Amino acid sequence: MSEDIILSRGTKEEQYKNLIPQIQAIISGETDQTANLANIAACLKQQFGWWWVGFYLAKNDELVLGPFQGPVACNRIKMGRGVCGTAWEKGTTIIVEDVEKFPGHIACSSLSKSEIVVPVIMNNRVIAVLDADSEHLSHFDEIDKTYLEILVDKIETVFS
Repeated sequence: MSEDIILSRGTKEEQYKNLIPQIQAIISGETDQTANLANIAACLKQQFGWWWVGFYLAKNDELVLGPFQGPVACNRIKMGRGVCGTAWEKGTTIIVEDVEKFPGHIACSSLSKSEIVVPVIMNNRVIAVLDADSEHLSHFDEIDKTYLEILVDKIETVFS
């Protein structure tokens, strides 16, 4: 296993196409969920420089903070609350251009301006969400949605 990733410059799409196989290689053969999720978050943070990126894991009736990169975060989120809780409840990716305009937004950091949350679905059930925040408005788009959904599909073994 490599200890480093090769960062790419190019378009956002080229960056994802370069990064996703590297993430797959890093988690290949590792069976520990925490280690794998931590490295996935680290790779995304290193490549894209987002303000915050990490996972919340569905446990009983709430999302519980998992491995992440960035400043201190909210520990627990109820279903339907904030962007993460809403993505969990609906089972769909949510892109928020301005978090201040999202009804019920949970402000873990006042510096976060935009967000994307991608549900991790196994056996027709959301078992976690991948959350990324930016300190810039309108930072995330359909390219992020497409490739983060691809990434989440390719890392299912982390959750089995």
